[in-house]
Amino acid sequence: MHLIRGSSLIGFPQLVTAYGGDPDAALELANLDPADLGQHDRFIPLRNAIAAVEDAATVLNVADFGRQLAVRQNIDILGPVGVAARTAATVADAFTILDTYMSAYSPGIATRISNHPDPDLSCFEFDFLLSPAPPQAQATELALGVTLRVLHLFLGSTYRPVAVHLPHPPLGTRTDYRRYFGCSPHFNEPTAGFTMRAADLQQSLSHDPLAHQLALNYLSTRLRNPTRDLSCTLRSLIRQLLPTGNLTADVAARQFGLHPKTLQRRLAAEGTTFAQLVDQSRRDTAHRLLRDTDLSLHQICNQLGYSEQSVLTRSCKRWFNTTPTAYRSTKINPSHPADGHEPRSTP
Repeated sequence: MHLIRGSSLIGFPQLVTAYGGDPDAALELANLDPADLGQHDRFIPLRNAIAAVEDAATVLNVADFGRQLAVRQNIDILGPVGVAARTAATVADAFTILDTYMSAYSPGIATRISNHPDPDLSCFEFDFLLSPAPPQAQATELALGVTLRVLHLFLGSTYRPVAVHLPHPPLGTRTDYRRYFGCSPHFNEPTAGFTMRAADLQQSLSHDPLAHQLALNYLSTRLRNPTRDLSCTLRSLIRQLLPTGNLTADVAARQFGLHPKTLQRRLAAEGTTFAQLVDQSRRDTAHRLLRDTDLSLHQICNQLGYSEQSVLTRSCKRWFNTTPTAYRSTKINPSHPADGHEPRSTP
């Protein structure tokens, strides 16, 4: 069960109240204890935190609930990870800290800076590492909104990314998104994140060497090993590479600087294989695209790296015991728990 710090829902009760809702009832619906909210030293199930945001948006009929909640948060929700990031020497160093130590905030979240085909650009991407993936459009927009606030902290309040990428259909108008993020929105994307100028990553920050080293020492010595299981990180890479049609164990191993046999041995030690991870990622992506988007079956095939629609049909019959069209029309996903929530965690 993946957890996340209670600080992830800072501002949630106030936003629910502002729209006439009952925050305690909203938290009870998600099986969360109000005493855990806003606490850096308490952890809550990530799946439940996502459900709280999704359910509140639905019950209150607030399409941009996630984006609005992000306005009430900042880098401080990350605790010591945020301290280490904002005291780094450059923006690139700060994002390296986030990538390396994000599991201290939540092992169910992966972030990374990746190359762009245009050498003048770079990509920031993130994933929720939950399988099966729950409805998470609001939580995704919350994470993107907080990331934007972090970028404003690093690069100034007038900073505008080149583009924002969202793995779901728009929850409002394109104008709403452009106004909020200050850049062109792209929907139904393979991964969530931003396209940025590579030069922006080289910008200097207000480096505080002492505070930076203290935060790193804390993260290194006081917390558990922040390194994620290889399989969790690999799932994130697989989702990114699926649409390229160039997804093999050799390609994946090169991304980690490993020999393919070493990759397979490490995955075997974690009780899985590369083929199983690819199949699980395709299944989760197919579920999300069939349920949460109006993409055509041809477009979904492209996102999954399938060359023929017949392959999608066979896969859906194996995964869901029905055809893609029939699965899209059903209301209940049998692979999810009845309430979609995890039991409450213990700190």
